[in-house]
Amino acid sequence: MLERLQYVKLAPRRILDAGSGPGRDAAALLRRYPGAQVVALDAALPLLPRRGLLQKLFGRAPAAVCGAMERLPFAEASFQLAWSNMALHWTEEPLAALRELERVLAPGGLVMFSTLGPDTLKELRSAAGGSRVHEFVDMHDLGDMLVAAGFAAPVMDMEMLHVEYASGARLLDDLRASGQTNARRDRARGLAPRGLLAEFRRRGLRATYEVVYGHAWKRPASAAEAKTVRIFKRLP
Repeated sequence: MLERLQYVKLAPRRILDAGSGPGRDAAALLRRYPGAQVVALDAALPLLPRRGLLQKLFGRAPAAVCGAMERLPFAEASFQLAWSNMALHWTEEPLAALRELERVLAPGGLVMFSTLGPDTLKELRSAAGGSRVHEFVDMHDLGDMLVAAGFAAPVMDMEMLHVEYASGARLLDDLRASGQTNARRDRARGLAPRGLLAEFRRRGLRATYEVVYGHAWKRPASAAEAKTVRIFKRLP
């Protein structure tokens, strides 16, 4: 996603990193746009970036805000770039999150995100059962959601990544280490059968990751809207 910004003519004054986690992307965005303010938002308070470390590294740090992507605690037209890396699939309602990102973007602003598609972890789903693995939204449905949210010129693409594991246990270790878990409401609450887990942990397994990328633009203000804004700006 950072490489793709090289081809975008954009000089944002304020950037939202939605679903920031510990702030790795926020730090990268600070480096790329040294004159911009970066706001890191995540629903998990303990995950938000620590200001002291980034302040030492870059001389400044992102503002950290705890909040949900479906109900962003920001005013309309607050940002010129809305960035969300591997966070959209954690939302209960992706369309609601995209509508909120559209709302807080200024006219002409850009939304850029990555998420996971439905082929992700299909091998684990087959081995452990559908209710034990998170479901992911199809790329084409996400494109339709961008249009429904009011964005213009949406672009969607994807790539398939495959990782070979010597055992299922290594895959589970990787998922836990990256903070991934099953967020489905209908997930099985009890322990898996001992035989199933034992067999799964022993045997080798391929893990597929369908990585989906999307970006779109907030529609520019119409001539009538721009005129209204100019009129109100003259008022005390």
